[in-house]
Amino acid sequence: MRFAFWRAVKNTMSDLETKSGAISSSGPAASETVPNPESGDLDLRSIWRVLLRKKRLIIIPTLLAFALSLLIVNLITPRYKSEARILIDGRENVFLRPTGERNEERNALDPEAVASQVQLVLSRDLAREVIKKNKLAENPEFDPVLRGVSPIKSLLALFGIGRDPLRMTPEERVLESYYDRLTAYAVDKSRVIVIEFQSHDPELAARIANSIADGYLVLQLNARQEQAKAAGQWLSGEIDNLRKKVADAESRVEEFRSKSSLFIGTNNTSLSNQQLGEINTQLNNARALKSDAESKSRLIRGMLQTGKSIEASEVLNSELIRRLSEQRVTLRAQLAEQSSTLLDRHPRIRELKAQLADLDRQLREEADKISRSLENDARIASGRVESLNTSLDQLKKLATSSNGDDVKLRALEREAKAQRDLLESYLAKYREATTRENIDTAPSDGRVISRAIVSNTPAYPKKLPIVLIATLATLMLAAGTIATGELLRITSPRNLAAVNSGLALPAAPRIREFRVDPAPAADLAEIDHLANDLRAAGEAAHRITVMGTGENESIMLAALALARLLTNSAKVVLVDLSPSSSALTATSVDPAAPGLADLMLGETSFGQVITRDRLSPLHLVGAGRSDADRSLLQSPRLAIALDALLGVYDHVLLVAGTATDLPAKLLTEQARAIVVPDPSMNADARMRMSSQLKAIGFTTVTMLDPASLRSDTQLGPREAA
Repeated sequence: MRFAFWRAVKNTMSDLETKSGAISSSGPAASETVPNPESGDLDLRSIWRVLLRKKRLIIIPTLLAFALSLLIVNLITPRYKSEARILIDGRENVFLRPTGERNEERNALDPEAVASQVQLVLSRDLAREVIKKNKLAENPEFDPVLRGVSPIKSLLALFGIGRDPLRMTPEERVLESYYDRLTAYAVDKSRVIVIEFQSHDPELAARIANSIADGYLVLQLNARQEQAKAAGQWLSGEIDNLRKKVADAESRVEEFRSKSSLFIGTNNTSLSNQQLGEINTQLNNARALKSDAESKSRLIRGMLQTGKSIEASEVLNSELIRRLSEQRVTLRAQLAEQSSTLLDRHPRIRELKAQLADLDRQLREEADKISRSLENDARIASGRVESLNTSLDQLKKLATSSNGDDVKLRALEREAKAQRDLLESYLAKYREATTRENIDTAPSDGRVISRAIVSNTPAYPKKLPIVLIATLATLMLAAGTIATGELLRITSPRNLAAVNSGLALPAAPRIREFRVDPAPAADLAEIDHLANDLRAAGEAAHRITVMGTGENESIMLAALALARLLTNSAKVVLVDLSPSSSALTATSVDPAAPGLADLMLGETSFGQVITRDRLSPLHLVGAGRSDADRSLLQSPRLAIALDALLGVYDHVLLVAGTATDLPAKLLTEQARAIVVPDPSMNADARMRMSSQLKAIGFTTVTMLDPASLRSDTQLGPREAA
C-alpha cells in the first residue's frame, strides 16, 4: 500500500520555493599545494619531498652507524659456546636393591621437577666445584682484576651504575663472570636439560660445560649417599630401641602366660581349649557307642519276640551261632533224607526233630545273650557319657574364668608382634640403606646424553644482525626525526596564521554550508511538549514515524530537533528513509558514512551504517548512496535491520519524508505518526489526513500546528569562507 492520497493533497497546496546556489571560487591558482592543517589529512607527498631534500641528513648518519657498528663488532673479543645435554629419567638399578625388588615402573617427572633440576645445575655449590676444578679464579677472563680494572667502570660504580670489582671478593667476581657465561634451561615438553657455556677459549667452554654436567651427576650421587647414610644412622638408633621394646614385650607375654596358666599346647592352642576339644570328641564317641548298642539290642530282641530268623550281624558273626547253624543245617538234611523212607512217628524222625528243636533253642538263647551284652555295653557307654559331660562342664567353667586373662594375653601378644614387625621392617631398611651407602656406582636421576664439543664458530657477537639492526635503526631514527620536524612545522600556530591571512596562499573558495537550527521547522515549545509526551508514553513511543507533506528537508529538521530532545533521557536513533538529506549529512560526524542502501546491497556491515550527531548523543542511520534504487527499501532485510535497532534503542525515529514510495507496513507497524504539514494546508485536509493515517494502522497520529511553522527558518545555504 502506498500513501497515494498525499498526491491529491499536495495538488491543492502552493509550491514551495527552493533555494539553490553554486560553489564559487576566487583568487589565483597557487603554484604549490599546501595541506590544510585543519582538515586532519596527512600529506605524505610533501613529507616525502622533504625527506628527499634532506637525504644527506639521513644517509650520512646511516653510513656512520654502519661503519661504527662494523668496527665495534670486529673489536669485540668473540665468545665460543659449547653445550651439554642431560636427560632426567629417574633411573633405578633394580639389581642393586638389597630387597631384591623387581618393580621396573618409573615415576613420572612433572615439569616442576625438571625445573628444580635446572636450579640444581645453577646452584652455587656446583659452581664452586667447577671453578675450583678448572682453576677459573686464576683466569683473567673470569676475574677482571687480573686483567686490569677499567676506569670507566669505577666511575660508573661511584654513581651506582654497576658494581666496583675492587670492592668485591675474588669469589664474587669469578661467580659473577661464571653465571654471566652460563645458561641452563629445560627443553620444552621433554626431560632434557641443556647446559650452555661461553668463553673466549672454545676448549675451555667445552671443558666447563662437561664439568658442570659431570659435577651435577656427582652432586646427585653424593646427595643419595648422604641420604642413605643419614637414614642408616637414624635407623640404627631406632633398631636398638626397638630391640629392647620387643624383648620387654615378649617377656611380659611369657610372664603373664605362666601366671595365668595359659599354656600353649599343640597346634598353637591353649591347653584348656585343647582339653575341651578332646573331651568333646570323646563325648561324641561315647554317645555314638551308646546309641549303636541300644539300637542293635532292640533289633535282636524284636526278632526274638516275633520268632523271625535272627539276621543281625552281631549274631551271625558269633562262633557258637555259626556252629549251631551248621549242625542245624546237617540235621535238616538228615531229616529230609529219613523222611523220604520213614514216617513222622518213626523214632528216628522224632529224634531228628528233637535235635532240631534243641538247636533252635540254643540259637535263641545265644541271641538273647548277645542282646543282653549289647544292653550292658549301652549302659557302660551311658555312664561314660555322664562322666564326660561332668568333665566338660568343669572345663567350661574353667575356660570361662580364664577368658579375661586370655584377652589380656592376646593384647600383650599383639603389642609384641607389632613391635617385632616394626623391628623387622627397620632391619630391612637398615640393610638397604647400608648397601646403598657402600655402592659407589649407584645411578643418579640423570645421565649425560650429549657431551660438549669444541666449537670453532663464535656465538657472540652476531656480527651481521648487529650491523643490520644498528644501520636500520639509525636510518629509521633519522628519517623519523626529519618527518616529525616537518609535521610539527606544518601544524605550528605560525603556519596556521599564515594560512588564515592568505600569505603566499590562494584565496579559499567560498562554499555553501548548511546551518542546523535546533527546531527549524516548528516552534521549540511545541517540539519540547511533544518530546515530553513521547517520554511519558514509554514503550508506546518505541517506534515513531515522522512524515509530512512539504519538503523532505523541513521534515528532517523537525525530526532532528525532536530526536535531540529525546536523547536527554533515552537512547535514540534516527533512520532516514527519505531521499538523501543534506541536513542529515551536515549534522553527521561522518558525512561519507554508508547508509541503508549500502546495507541492503550487502556492501557494508550493520555497525558501519550507524554514525553520531555532532550536537548531541543522537545516533544516525542515513539513506546511503543517492544513486541507489529506492526499491531496495522493499527488501525484507530492511525490516530485520529495524527490528535489530528496536532491540537496542529506546526510541527509533523513522524519517519517511513524503512517503510516496514506501510500504505502509514498514511505517505503521506498532508505530506512532508525527506529521509535519505544509503551512498552507487547511484544517479539513489535516483532519482528513489524520483519519486516513489512523485507518491504515498508526496507533497515534500527532499533527504539528501549521501556525507554528516558520518558513523563514527552513534549511538554507549560508555563505562562508
